[in-house]
Amino acid sequence: MMYLLALVVPPLAILLSGRVFQAVFNALLWVLGLVLTILPFLVGLPLWGMAALWALLVVHNRKQSARDRRLVDDALQRDRAQRTG
Repeated sequence: MMYLLALVVPPLAILLSGRVFQAVFNALLWVLGLVLTILPFLVGLPLWGMAALWALLVVHNRKQSARDRRLVDDALQRDRAQRTG
């Protein structure tokens, strides 16, 4: 669901991932891309694509860091159990 949100409304996906400042800068990039896409400029579509790609990477890294944090916590618990047991 977050990946779909990252494609449709990239700043919101970044904001929901907990990255407030990145969401603000992504919103500026995204809005500029949309405005330039509406106007007859070709620059708008790549800017919008960069905003969406940025949001996809943030959402993916959020899931990866949560996975890494869980693995480290499990390893620390096993280490504590070996020392006491």
